[in-house]
Amino acid sequence: MRRMALLHRAELRPTKLELLAAWLPGRPWFHGPAGTDVVRVAGFRFDDPAGAVGIETMLVRAGDGPIHQVPLTYRGAPLDGADGWLVGTTHHSVLGPRWVYDACGDPVYAAALAAAILGGTGQAEEFFEVDGERQVRAPSMAITSSAAGDVDVPAVGAPRRVVDGDPAVIGTDTVELAVVRRPGAGDGRPGATLSGTWPGQPTPLPLAYATPR
Repeated sequence: MRRMALLHRAELRPTKLELLAAWLPGRPWFHGPAGTDVVRVAGFRFDDPAGAVGIETMLVRAGDGPIHQVPLTYRGAPLDGADGWLVGTTHHSVLGPRWVYDACGDPVYAAALAAAILGGTGQAEEFFEVDGERQVRAPSMAITSSAAGDVDVPAVGAPRRVVDGDPAVIGTDTVELAVVRRPGAGDGRPGATLSGTWPGQPTPLPLAYATPR
C-alpha cells in the first residue's frame, strides 16, 4: 500500500522551528546553546491511516550543536492525557489551530513507527495539490529498515510507559520502541533498526529500534 502525506502551502504562526527553539532547551537530552535559532537539516513523514494526525520527524540543529531527531504529531484538537508531551500550539492558515506534540507520547506515532521498522512501510510520499494536480516533493532524506517486512507487525495500542531520554523508550503491550534523539551519539540496541541518511550523512545512522514483546 502506497503511503502518502498531503501537504499545504500554508503559513504557521508561530512556525514549527520557533516552537522547537523554545521547547528544546528544556529537554533533558538536548545538547546545544539556548537562545539560538533552530534550523531544519532534513526530515520525513509517516502516514496516519485515519488521515487525522500529521506525523513528521525532523532532524534539527541549534547553533553549532549536534543534530537532534524530533518526531512531532499535529492534531486539530488536544490529545487527552498528553499535556506533558505538548510542544506548543500554532495557527495553520489552512487548517486552523494545531496542537503540536512530541510524538513519543502519541499512540498514532507509536503505531506508525512500529509499522515502519517491523513492516518496512517506509516514509510517506509528500505532495501538494495545485489546481487539481498532484506535485510531489522530493524527500530530503532516506530511511530503511533492517526488518524489511520480514516480521509480523503487532497491533500497537496506547503507550503504557514512555521514558523521555536518549533514546526515548516507548513501551506498549506488544512492542518496545526506542527513538534515538542524537543520531550517532550513542550505542546500538537490540531489535530491528530504522536507519537514515541525509545530505552530509551518506553512512546510515540508527534512528529507532523496535522489539516485539
